[in-house]
Amino acid sequence: MLIYFYPKAGTPGCTKEACDFRDNLSAFSELGITVLGVSPDSPDALATFREDEGLTFPLLSDESKETMAAWGAWGEKKNYGRIVQGVIRSTIIIGADGRVESAQYNVRATGHVARVLRTL
Repeated sequence: MLIYFYPKAGTPGCTKEACDFRDNLSAFSELGITVLGVSPDSPDALATFREDEGLTFPLLSDESKETMAAWGAWGEKKNYGRIVQGVIRSTIIIGADGRVESAQYNVRATGHVARVLRTL
């Protein structure tokens, strides 16, 4: 299983990343990996995002940000030189045994999916 955390549905970087996952979903499926996206957006916003972008994998809402914090994907980060609280763009790969195989934090939206596939 692959869980990726992203800041906001419909923004340019998050759309690029989601569409990259969508476009490479068959490669993940061939590896037996299910893709899930998690953001602090409302379920309605996520439904709109899925529809607008033709996303074919689940998007989960974490409006409380508790799940993101538990996975290390919510906290202090730099944004235009300032330190702010927010979503830390992250990807977690969980093996069939339920153990974390890889945890990548502060990833860039562009090119990230290709890098993940190369490491698998």
